[in-house]
Amino acid sequence: MASTDEVSRTRKTLERCPPGHEDRGVALQRLAWALYDRFHNEHKVEDLDETITFYRAALELWPVENDNRSLSLSSLAVCLSIRYNKLRAVDDLDEAIKLKREVLLFRPPGHPGRGASLHSLAWDLWKRFQQKAAMDDLEEAIRLHREVWNYVLLSILIGLHSFINLLAVFSDLEEAITLRRVALGLCPLGNSDRGAILYGLACDLWKRLQPASAVRPTSGAALACSLSELSQHLWDRFQIDDAICLATYALELRLSCEGISIGAWVQRLSQGANPDELTMPDWAADELFQTQHATVDLDDAITLYRHILQFRPTGHPKRASSLRDLSRCLADRFRQQHTPSDLEDAITLEQEALQLLMRGDPDYDVSVRDVTIDILNTMPTRLLCNRDAQMSHFVNSQQYSQLLSSCVTCDPDHCMELIHTTVSTYFQYVMFSHRWGEGDPSSRDIEGHMIYGMPTNWGFEELQAFCYETCKRGYWWAWSDTCCIDKGSSAELQEAIGSMFAWYRRSALTIVYLSDVANTGSLGSSEWFRRGWTLQELLAPRTVLFYTQTWVLYKNITSSNHKGEGAVLEELETATGIDSQFLTDFSPGMNDARSRLQWASLRRTTRPEDIAYSLFGIFKIHLPILYGETAENALGRLLAEIISQSGDISVLDWVGDASSYHSCFPVRISPYQPLPPLLPTQPNAEIQASMPVLRTLYCTLAKSPLPRFATRRLALPCIAHRVTTIQLKEASSYASSYAYEIQASGLRSLEITLPRQLESAAMSQGALQLVRPWHLKLLDPIAKVYAKAEEQLLHALGKPFHALLLIELPHNEYKRIASSALITAQPIDSTSILESDVRIFEIV
Repeated sequence: MASTDEVSRTRKTLERCPPGHEDRGVALQRLAWALYDRFHNEHKVEDLDETITFYRAALELWPVENDNRSLSLSSLAVCLSIRYNKLRAVDDLDEAIKLKREVLLFRPPGHPGRGASLHSLAWDLWKRFQQKAAMDDLEEAIRLHREVWNYVLLSILIGLHSFINLLAVFSDLEEAITLRRVALGLCPLGNSDRGAILYGLACDLWKRLQPASAVRPTSGAALACSLSELSQHLWDRFQIDDAICLATYALELRLSCEGISIGAWVQRLSQGANPDELTMPDWAADELFQTQHATVDLDDAITLYRHILQFRPTGHPKRASSLRDLSRCLADRFRQQHTPSDLEDAITLEQEALQLLMRGDPDYDVSVRDVTIDILNTMPTRLLCNRDAQMSHFVNSQQYSQLLSSCVTCDPDHCMELIHTTVSTYFQYVMFSHRWGEGDPSSRDIEGHMIYGMPTNWGFEELQAFCYETCKRGYWWAWSDTCCIDKGSSAELQEAIGSMFAWYRRSALTIVYLSDVANTGSLGSSEWFRRGWTLQELLAPRTVLFYTQTWVLYKNITSSNHKGEGAVLEELETATGIDSQFLTDFSPGMNDARSRLQWASLRRTTRPEDIAYSLFGIFKIHLPILYGETAENALGRLLAEIISQSGDISVLDWVGDASSYHSCFPVRISPYQPLPPLLPTQPNAEIQASMPVLRTLYCTLAKSPLPRFATRRLALPCIAHRVTTIQLKEASSYASSYAYEIQASGLRSLEITLPRQLESAAMSQGALQLVRPWHLKLLDPIAKVYAKAEEQLLHALGKPFHALLLIELPHNEYKRIASSALITAQPIDSTSILESDVRIFEIV
């Protein structure tokens, strides 16, 4: 009965929190928990179904950074697992696994809840293995259970801390050292228990290595100093492993005594503080970061290696190895963050290392391979085979042998150029662009098989034809999205989506197969031009060839690049609405963001959220791929990032339904279709008399900050026009339309027609503002017409503009309303322009 009462109470609470209410997410969560509690007591599946519905609704309201999202994710995943146990619906189990993987992102190593989350995910993977017999699920479940076991074992060892202390004093010192080493290995950097374990281990090691009469240091810092001296002593006696171990413990012990992390220590190195105190021996630096590289942040590791490089100038015997260590770290960071400068620096460092190595040096061949790997890192991860197979093909090729021979006799100044030319030429690759269909082969379908030996059904025929055309044109490497990405690996999928634009851009050729265009057909008729992912596949590559359904070149045009053919370009412009200059020379980025959104506005994807993900490369944006989120949320994250990085307000210029992610964003991408053009106006003749006031207005606008977006709030500089009167002129219940007349300060009277009637709050005096979003770029189009900035400003502000209608909320926040109407406003005269009210609105 108590459970039923709680459900009734929380339902009433939810009714008081309608959509848009700030407490609705919490109310949904509490009702879901009450229903789950009743299900737990009464075992009614209807309660479980409703619990899942409400948790899903709550999840849609929590942004990625909100703490409540982790709780909703975890609770929803548990409910789905329970429903699978009862009803055996595999879809529930698949969704539970996907959600539990996302939960782990919120619970990194060291988080107190990670062990339970790992255990829960492992059991669901085991259930799916029993259902589908997929070995990947079994292998992942085993790996996760091992990690869980590490957590359990570490807890046991920490619990036995007092026992181990007694063991070290009265019984077996060696066993105590062994147990402490096991505990330290299971305890990652940053764990609150690591310091105590490390100190105990250091004491035991000191006791083992010193005579019984020696007085043990009384502080952690003194103990660290003593261990450093002992490590040098062991090093001189060639007890290398023990010396490295002690030096590592001594360094970490010193850091923990000083209350700083390895990251902070590295920062002190980079700032040049106490170099004599902080610098460790060369051999210790080498070994420490070979063993701890996985636990140290890449930025910190790069800072450390740059510091070490300063102590290894030209002529130092280990400069080449330090150059290569730094190069590898930069290459690792490039793979994570895709920053071109990291890759360029990595290649430059490898070049210097190569020059330092003597011809015939055993490391010389290794360095050539390292440079090759750096170049391979700019290419797709799989080219119908994995990276190891690519490297093996090259090392065993005639070109590789010739390269090594040429490097021995080559002028050192031209050696790197020769390596780059040879490797880049050998690994030129062709990308495949096509519409996905049923039966397209996956990476597992082709793994370990010869492409031409596969059956010609199930989509293999298309792949074989692509490979045949690639070989016919003299290329050895090819990439097809359906079978060169392991879609079962979330990490590989994330990397592929983040790198896709760059891969197509660096390709020697992209082959576009139009399976629905006959030999006599036209490009524009193909569904390929209406799919989301194919937009970047058209814009990114510099060289493209189009093939029709029978694998004949489009209109038998035999040139090496159809983008260079005027007739083809005209058809592409017509089919896409994209100007030819962008088709032939497109630069990714955020310039004129709305135009780029417009190009995608009529395209669609199989998974709704992919329409946003497919634009990440076009905007040169790197964001997490969160399959399972709504398309509305994915688009919201994209638009928020565009504004955050560029301040481009053109993305606010749309007409349609508003998103729950933010009121200034559309619920889908289609509202970015072209809007009716604004009518031009004549320059105002009253400018000279008002120049001082105009200068003041110009300075105010020039000092306005860029728009910024954070925590789902948009800080938007605007020219504000307070709505003085809003009146319903006409209402048609048959046509579901409501016409309003609006009067706002400084603007001519205007009318808007809405499909829904405005709420009563919007009709109250002073509740509404008509605003003109502002950015200095608005002056650019007329910069050449007027010599003075003030003249430019008056002309720009005198033109009609698309206004946003905002309603005031509590706490000085605003929300966009009436987004389904195109609101075109215009100032009354130059006097009203000079009286403009410049404000920054916090919009939710």
